[in-house]
Amino acid sequence: MSTADRPAADVVGMWVTADGHIRQELRADGRYDEARGARRSAYTGRYTVTGDHLDYVDDTGFTATGDVRDGVLHHEHLVLHREEQA
Repeated sequence: MSTADRPAADVVGMWVTADGHIRQELRADGRYDEARGARRSAYTGRYTVTGDHLDYVDDTGFTATGDVRDGVLHHEHLVLHREEQA
């Protein structure tokens, strides 16, 4: 099965770095909001998912990519884990 034929990865929710400094919320409406430290909404924009691959376009037009591998989101140089619900 090719990447294009696989269902999109379930990425909706909060993803965080191990130190908690970067928090990326991926919303069901295809928007994201990324906080860095005390700076809320440091980056905002939209994302699309194809298989396990994500394409990001922030509101300034900057683009980035990510991939979900073994339940871990690799977003450019960042490694983010899904935040567990309490």
